[in-house]
Amino acid sequence: MIATGTMMIVSWIILQVSFNIDRSRYRNCYFLFISLTCTVMFLISVSGDHMMETMYVLFLIILAALLIVPFFLMFNGFVMMKREGRRLPQLLSLLLGIIILTGEGLTFFLMIAEIFSHHFYSSGQPYYRSWWFITICCIIITIIYGSMSFLIFMIYTLFLHIVPRTKDFDYVIIHGCGLGKDSKVTKLLKDRLDKAIEVYHIDPTPPKLIPSGGQGTDESIPEAVAMRDYLLSQGIPAEDIILEDKSRTTLENLINSKEIIDSYPGRKVIALVSSNYHIYRALRYCRKIGLKCTGIGSHVAFYYWPSALIREYIAIHAEKKHAVIFILGWLLCIAPVLIPLLFPNL
Repeated sequence: MIATGTMMIVSWIILQVSFNIDRSRYRNCYFLFISLTCTVMFLISVSGDHMMETMYVLFLIILAALLIVPFFLMFNGFVMMKREGRRLPQLLSLLLGIIILTGEGLTFFLMIAEIFSHHFYSSGQPYYRSWWFITICCIIITIIYGSMSFLIFMIYTLFLHIVPRTKDFDYVIIHGCGLGKDSKVTKLLKDRLDKAIEVYHIDPTPPKLIPSGGQGTDESIPEAVAMRDYLLSQGIPAEDIILEDKSRTTLENLINSKEIIDSYPGRKVIALVSSNYHIYRALRYCRKIGLKCTGIGSHVAFYYWPSALIREYIAIHAEKKHAVIFILGWLLCIAPVLIPLLFPNL
């Protein structure tokens, strides 16, 4: 119990230090996951005579979650197709659900193979050295590895959304996300603007709001202009709104907004408001351009959130550094399975 308690305290201290240094570091995802794991281990260790019962209940909860998750993702995928169309981004949760369900099915198959292993011997070669066994194991490990990596990312994204933050800002950058018909703000963009208005009203010294977004090829006005009009309609004074209407991407949003803020004298405590699934990647861009700020996530419709978060995860791991780390981790995980095939005499 002392050992698990010490591990829990140390892991949370490491997370706190790393988090305070930079919230956008990817290592924080794993520090948080390790801290939560150590906390669960500690709670199990203090359950005393009920330790086995606690572990049994925890195992059942995890098993139930593993069985439910793929069906939830597939259901969510069908909802996304119905409401948002059948483009690839809207199919991501459906595809992920199918992949996870495939991994669970193959795992069950291998369990059956282990039970009836005497049927899987051929020419004196045990089944666990056969090509089909190695292939299935590699597929299962890949699915588990990818799923766990996504889970760790998801947990940290939620953590960023609920962690306490300062409420005294000088500037609030609001990310655009495209306009709807007649160049009106969409529901997603309205949620971002409403969150910024909320921040504005609870701030002891109301900050300057910076709606950020240029004009798309299918838009009659820049996003920032439509965002300003909405802010004005909600009672925000015109003198507290500064337009950034030239950007086309998230990175340009931040670079242009930083230039605007740097042109003003005085204190510069900055927040950026975007959809909750998008905050982590936006903070990573902030770090790259030297913009120190606090991320504040706005509400997103629950059916939309899984697919959006999957897109964010893919975008981050498409970066060269994280792609290399991801592949190295995957190779490390499948190495124990490949060793019997590569070195049959061991």
